[in-house]
Amino acid sequence: MTKTATKTRPAARTRTAPHRPRRGVPTRPNGKALSTYITERFDEFSRSQKDVARYIVDHLDEAAFQTAEELARRANTSSSTVVRFSQSLGFEGYPELQQAAIEEYRSRAPGESNDSAPLFDFDHSEFEASLAADHANVEETVRNLTREQVEACVTALGSAQRVMVVGIDQLAFFASYLRHLLALLDIRAEVVASPRQDSITRLSRVDEDSLVIAFSAGRAHPIVVRAMKLAKHRGAATMAITDATLSDIGEHSDLTLYYSSNGPSFTRSNTSLLAIVQALAHGVYARDKGAYKDRIRAYKPK
Repeated sequence: MTKTATKTRPAARTRTAPHRPRRGVPTRPNGKALSTYITERFDEFSRSQKDVARYIVDHLDEAAFQTAEELARRANTSSSTVVRFSQSLGFEGYPELQQAAIEEYRSRAPGESNDSAPLFDFDHSEFEASLAADHANVEETVRNLTREQVEACVTALGSAQRVMVVGIDQLAFFASYLRHLLALLDIRAEVVASPRQDSITRLSRVDEDSLVIAFSAGRAHPIVVRAMKLAKHRGAATMAITDATLSDIGEHSDLTLYYSSNGPSFTRSNTSLLAIVQALAHGVYARDKGAYKDRIRAYKPK
């Protein structure tokens, strides 16, 4: 009887390859804060990754404790973009980036407002959480503004021969409201508040005697970016009012006012933005209250 030899295949050995950074992706330098590292490499990112970068830099406290899905929703992008962004920084994935955000958040010196009693009790409602976020946004906005910035913006607005205010979508309200406040001060301002052709045509009137004021939240609308580029090309003065430190209109502006828009809601907080709009108008009014007093009185409700 012939025996058939049965070949026994040796069990496959699992080899764990040592982790190597992906080719072309630098590892985050030790000792460098996450927000600093992101800012330094900002120009390398894709358009969607820049949205994530802006949000993390300006909302580090939220990014430190949000899931990739939550962060993607806040930055108006996808969770896969968040993961790819993390990897482009040299992290294995989002959890490692989040840990870096937590480390930076914890290392920051507490602000003066943290020494005071909280606005609401620990077990506050969602309604109260939204109010508390708005309160914190105004405080942060004030801390980030300098007197030189504010005075330069007020001077530019008060001395401009023509003012063009650009705000699209949800920012159209603030552009129109600023025009209303300036009208009370007898300052003529035009508004570009929609992508319609008749609205865009107003941009053709921008010249070297104009001041173009652009609003943005997160990634700026293409028309807003176009308006700022046109203004710079024609020698006009430019002012950006934005909630993004790495704003794509900031690089085209002579003056920039940053406002904080953190919030627990499904939309960005606009409380600080409204405060800045009203403060700008009041700053112009305060330059010569006597000249504006009679005109303001005429508009006040009886």
